[in-house]
Amino acid sequence: MQRISIFDMDRTITRGGTYSQWLMHWIRNRAPHRAVLLPATGVAGLAYLSRAVGRARLKELNQALLMGRRVDAARAEEEAERFAEIIVPEHCFPAAIERIKAERAEGRRVMLATASYAFYVRPIARRLRAEDVIATEVERDEAGRLLAKIDGENCYGPAKLRKIEAYFEERGIDRDEAHVRFFTDHESDAPVLDWADEAFAVNGKSPMKSLSSDRGWTQLDWA
Repeated sequence: MQRISIFDMDRTITRGGTYSQWLMHWIRNRAPHRAVLLPATGVAGLAYLSRAVGRARLKELNQALLMGRRVDAARAEEEAERFAEIIVPEHCFPAAIERIKAERAEGRRVMLATASYAFYVRPIARRLRAEDVIATEVERDEAGRLLAKIDGENCYGPAKLRKIEAYFEERGIDRDEAHVRFFTDHESDAPVLDWADEAFAVNGKSPMKSLSSDRGWTQLDWA
């Protein structure tokens, strides 16, 4: 029996969302001239709120505005390492880090499953000693540069479960022969919470608290 513990990242392990933090980190350290485009992200946000664009397209637009349509992969990876040093442990809940350690001490495989971009999540995962990352991928051009375009699905809501199931299939993990724990702060992860053997609602706010009470998910407060 494989024992696997899967953690959402933003606001579950980290104190806040990391995508906006990442973009601001990039501007400060790699592209200060792009700060003039910050008001345009507000326009993109309004388009999202009015449902003119979806969540995935909003991420692509903000990446294009604040990072550029094409970014050298080596530069992005180097900056992602610096970003991870800032996030872990200062911007993580200490109780979350302790829980990850406890899961590993039980001999469980620890993974992150997050809507954040994989290229900056992987250095964070290494510092948390998570063994695998399931996250939103970006396309790359023929030179390997990161493009402001999502590769496949944005790892959010039902898509997160599909990506986890694809991970299991690719690695030959029989779901019936695996015991899965899943930890998350947000109700959008209800499909994965229902699929897991043990479901943990972490730092939940309404409607997450009421939903977890209705469905019998264990509630934890790491905040």
